[in-house]
Amino acid sequence: MRIFLIGLILLLGAVSAARAVETAAALERGTAITDPATLRELDGGRFRLDRMLLPERSADAPLSNSELFALPAMTPVRQAIDGEFERYIIRHKASLPKETVGVGEGFDFQLFDRAQLYSTQTRFVLAGIVNRMDRAYVSAADCGEVRLIYRLTRLNTPDTGYNASAQRLPMTLNLVLKAKADRNGREVTCSEIANRWLSSGALLNEQLQANDGPLALLGYDNIDRIETNLQIAHAPKSAVRDFRTDYLLKVFRYDRQARVFAEAPMENQIDRARLLADDSLKREFRAWLLDPVNLAEFDRGTVLIPEKFLANGAVAPTPAGFDPSDLQPEFGLVQGEGAAFSEAEIVAALKKAAASGVKLQNIRSLGGFERRLNDVTCSGCHQTRGIGGFHFPGVDWMAAKPSNTTVVPASPHFFGDQIRRRDILTALRDGRAPDYSRGFASRPQLRGSTELAGSGYYDGWGAHCYVQGKQAASNDGSFRDWNCAEGLACQAAGKTSRMGMCFVRNR
Repeated sequence: MRIFLIGLILLLGAVSAARAVETAAALERGTAITDPATLRELDGGRFRLDRMLLPERSADAPLSNSELFALPAMTPVRQAIDGEFERYIIRHKASLPKETVGVGEGFDFQLFDRAQLYSTQTRFVLAGIVNRMDRAYVSAADCGEVRLIYRLTRLNTPDTGYNASAQRLPMTLNLVLKAKADRNGREVTCSEIANRWLSSGALLNEQLQANDGPLALLGYDNIDRIETNLQIAHAPKSAVRDFRTDYLLKVFRYDRQARVFAEAPMENQIDRARLLADDSLKREFRAWLLDPVNLAEFDRGTVLIPEKFLANGAVAPTPAGFDPSDLQPEFGLVQGEGAAFSEAEIVAALKKAAASGVKLQNIRSLGGFERRLNDVTCSGCHQTRGIGGFHFPGVDWMAAKPSNTTVVPASPHFFGDQIRRRDILTALRDGRAPDYSRGFASRPQLRGSTELAGSGYYDGWGAHCYVQGKQAASNDGSFRDWNCAEGLACQAAGKTSRMGMCFVRNR
């Protein structure tokens, strides 16, 4: 608990818990539903996971996970997760033969107990609903996405203390819906959907689900895929290693004809091992990404890397730290023997893009290219400013008194991005062409707003920053604006990197 509290303070900055909750509520208004009482009611209705997957089901009792994973639609999900566990154990024994791995405290790396995932005593509970219409650039016809986020939870477990939250388990299941689906021949515009969400800030549960509410447009017909995030193993701090936790990330697309969720490549999750082992594939990827058109989208954070270069799953170790290491997904792809990109090739590509009229917003250097190559991936973004490995754990509404680790429902990365998402929603509502670009995961775009100024989300205490050198020429052009608010100084958080965090000056 102390470790989690210290981490939460560092991530959120020097604000009280009450102020953090208040700030978070203001940022998420119109872009997410996180109120625990509202979520409890929604989970008791048609947004319970089994009712979303089986709209024809009329039973009042929710399906336990043993029943959920017995459904034909979920059988491939269980098989894929089981396969990942077996491969994880094999890789662990090959790379760390002196450190044991298994279920229970007697092992160096303590595996998640899969028996709990498939148990009669667990189910997935609705932890939040998040509007992601800022992803309409992926498919304009779908108007982006809406995500129903469910947390794995034990059933019938009594609350045994002031901060008891033992019923929650370290896994989320994200049911991703298309924001727009044709219903009964009625065509709903992206503008109307965005307006419903922007007007939903103070609505009650009944109003959210009313015919003119944002949730009325969501149902089985909207289902696109499932995304899972599971803490597959963790290693407590010991004499041989620092504390480490590994998170397994997977994606399963819904095959509507077969009515099954099939394992699929993860968006922009570069398959580093395969690229480094295949010179032909490596050359093809380099040529594709350094093309000025693709490089511009890569800079904006809206690139969609072809599936031939992607992996079907990823393990994200945390904490990854600020220094380059093989824990990061892009490590080894830039510079060095056998790398996919050399410094000269990247510098030349940046110059070529500029000469062709491309105005780069974020990538102005080799360092910027490397950072974007990390945070454009699922696992690289996952490693950035999360809470215990998750960006949206949600508030535990099943506990009598939610624990301190989940009073704030999401990470600084999530809240820092809300201004950008709200700006895109407003543009969609007003019929204007949205700017879908995003900054780096560590440093959100302000879009002209001052809401985040001085906060831990942007440049306040605990925010990520770049240590500026005395000589301007020595500073990396991609991070020259990563400063701290008045009274704070950027202090390097690694041994070799100039990336750091904002703390009180002279400390």
